[in-house]
Amino acid sequence: MFYFILLPLLVLLAYKFLFSKTERFNLPPGPPSRPFVGHLHLMKPPIHRLLQRYSDKYGPIFSLRFGSRRVVVITSPSLAQEAFTGQNDVILSSRPLQLTAKYVAYNHTTVGTAPYGDHWRNLRRICANEILSNNRITNFLHIRKDEIRRMLTRLSRATTHSDGASRFTHVELEPLLSDLTFNNIVRMVTGKTYYGDDVYNKEEAELFKKLVYDIAVYSGANHTADYLPVLKLFGNKFEKEVKALGKSMDDILQRLLDECRRDKDGNTMVNHLLFLQQQEPEYYTDVIIKGLMMAMMLAGTETSAVTLEWAMTNLVRHPEVLEKARAEIDEKIGKDRLIDEPDVAVLPYLQNVVSETFRLFPVAPFLIPRRPTEDMKIGGYDVPRDTTVLVNAWAIQRDPEFWDEPERFNPDRFDNGCGSEYYAYKLMPFGNGRRICPGAGLGRRIVTLALGSLIQCFEWESVKGEEIDMSESAGLGMRKMDPLRAMCRPRPIMSKLLI
Repeated sequence: MFYFILLPLLVLLAYKFLFSKTERFNLPPGPPSRPFVGHLHLMKPPIHRLLQRYSDKYGPIFSLRFGSRRVVVITSPSLAQEAFTGQNDVILSSRPLQLTAKYVAYNHTTVGTAPYGDHWRNLRRICANEILSNNRITNFLHIRKDEIRRMLTRLSRATTHSDGASRFTHVELEPLLSDLTFNNIVRMVTGKTYYGDDVYNKEEAELFKKLVYDIAVYSGANHTADYLPVLKLFGNKFEKEVKALGKSMDDILQRLLDECRRDKDGNTMVNHLLFLQQQEPEYYTDVIIKGLMMAMMLAGTETSAVTLEWAMTNLVRHPEVLEKARAEIDEKIGKDRLIDEPDVAVLPYLQNVVSETFRLFPVAPFLIPRRPTEDMKIGGYDVPRDTTVLVNAWAIQRDPEFWDEPERFNPDRFDNGCGSEYYAYKLMPFGNGRRICPGAGLGRRIVTLALGSLIQCFEWESVKGEEIDMSESAGLGMRKMDPLRAMCRPRPIMSKLLI
């Protein structure tokens, strides 16, 4: 009986509190909302497309309400620039509190989830200077090259028949790309090989991959438990699931950390962090190190694999683009050796293919949400403190006001002499402002080198009579709903590579 009386009272008080505060601010316009739930009932995936339609109706900045939280959505480069420059960028550098970050990301203490302040600045410094510096990334080039060779070899064996002939063969790329990116990051971080002939622990590897996928899904902006705290009164299945998810991930990270601690001579990111732990044990706790491990693994595995699958999907759908990219590699690199990372500098069209993939198919259609620490203004409107600010990068990167034929896959659009500053707020695959992803350089390197290798070493065709499904998954990461299936045949260079 108590709950039946308390619930309507809480709903009424929350609604009146929000409404009274709203009257004091000049908020951006937005669609009508319902009491208590706000606009949560409207949030049907894919949310980035839904919010693009709201932008067409209400303008490049508009307001929503997710339960008890106010949300402001930005869908224009000029407003993104206003939000991520100067003092605004400082005010807007914190994160909203979410259950996933609480239970999976060590109570909001990782580099991706920590509120803006001294702790986050320390983590950012560690990432930039200690584990993701250009020198350290370059030192791990042998891992990237080795894992790409493994992938190419597996693909070649799959397309070589019992008579020794290489013919076009039906392949599914997602498992190969996923194994490549998981192995690359896990080897860099811990020295372990999760997939291949010398696997570390196949059962744990499959669990880890599933956890990464689940965390991306649970981190989406469509879970009512994050926005309606009153639901805790009636039990919260979502919260229990997230707690279990965090416990499973922590168990794996702790095992990996303990093994690296025993292997004192290892040349890995974790071994470097353990050395720092000896110098400053009060700061480099196991929780801090596990948080850095998790940030690297979550940001560098699923994201790179998904980007590579979207890139290959578009190359198969546009054979003229594939042929142009291959011709560039054949001309600049030749047919006697495999493309190497330093070669990327002389392959501008290959870089354009990657940029166009980032533009049309960003793994994170929304930049990771921000939370202002004080009242601010964007586009002439008030954005009150603790508002959740979403930047719809997917919509910005397809805005016809800034991109010619925005729905067309056209890598040539980046070959116009405009510098990186021109695209700074129009193309944001790794975020923007102070909280831009510290692993952006590493992510672009592995994607470009792997993609160039697949183009150089194999011929690709679509499966005859089969239309490629371009639908997108829900969740934080914009995966391809239907894995890419294509016809593949090794080029002569593969025989030289295998020898």
